[in-house]
Amino acid sequence: MCWVKKFSDVPECTEFFLNGSTPNLPGILVNGTVPDQNRYKPICQLFKYMKQKVVYNTYRFATLYDTTNRIPVFSAYTFTGVGSSGKRPVTWMIEPQLDGGEEPVMILEKQGVTYTHQAVNQDYDIDGKNKKVNKGHMFPKSFAHQPVIQSSTFTLTNAVPQVKTFNGGSWGTMECNVRKILLKQCLDNNVIKAYVVTGAVPSKSNNNKLNNRVNIPDIMWTAYCCYNSVKKEWMAKAHWGVNQEEPNKQVLDPHPLSDLYDMLKQHYPGGDVQVFADQCPRGSSQKEREKSREREVGSGDVSRKGLMECDEDCKCVSL
Repeated sequence: MCWVKKFSDVPECTEFFLNGSTPNLPGILVNGTVPDQNRYKPICQLFKYMKQKVVYNTYRFATLYDTTNRIPVFSAYTFTGVGSSGKRPVTWMIEPQLDGGEEPVMILEKQGVTYTHQAVNQDYDIDGKNKKVNKGHMFPKSFAHQPVIQSSTFTLTNAVPQVKTFNGGSWGTMECNVRKILLKQCLDNNVIKAYVVTGAVPSKSNNNKLNNRVNIPDIMWTAYCCYNSVKKEWMAKAHWGVNQEEPNKQVLDPHPLSDLYDMLKQHYPGGDVQVFADQCPRGSSQKEREKSREREVGSGDVSRKGLMECDEDCKCVSL
């Protein structure tokens, strides 16, 4: 099945979490269990493709989906390098089992079927331009190693309504800068591997919706953790930003995991917040923060002159 009671129900799904340890978000996902099974659905994202006339079904990443807000809480995935960029589809897929379908894999919407527990392409087509939002990846295409994995990211259970200038501005630039760091720093005996979790904090306003159905999140966040065998240490950093118009381009500075956890506690109160297993360092010194920040913004100049604007394929231009 694609959506399950626990991520651990599918052994292949646990591989997207360090040590198989899922995030801890009070009231939503606690010790690997979802308290509200009716609202939040763990999805092991299964993708079907054909190669040399043989059909393959492969798990590509994991998503915790909020069927009330019709957006993901987070998507968890592994970064193993980058490859050639595949073609972007016009129509995104959906998860049929969220609305009683029997298909075990992500598919295109079917004519005459009403999808009440998830977003559909029409939600974005009807109201996306008016709200100035587009489909914002949780697991971005640019972080997928092969074209077939890139294709699997184009499912609406892996997307939120993201303000276009934020998506193409500070968020897109941050993703591309992080990608460079993962390629250089997340090397375990010359093998690239990092664990990444990207999530969204939903808006509390009933009016902040796309097509009066899909919540437009207030905040988007992402964090990574990996092992560097040269330095013989685990590395982790986090970023987040407000999902709003950016008339003046912003820079999303790197933060230690502890800062991310403190931020998320404000939105998920009632217990401890944790995204990664314990070996991922939660904090860092001021000196380490400055070095990390320099790696991500180049010279450290955060003025408009030093900024870039990047699309979801990490094609960037100077502003």
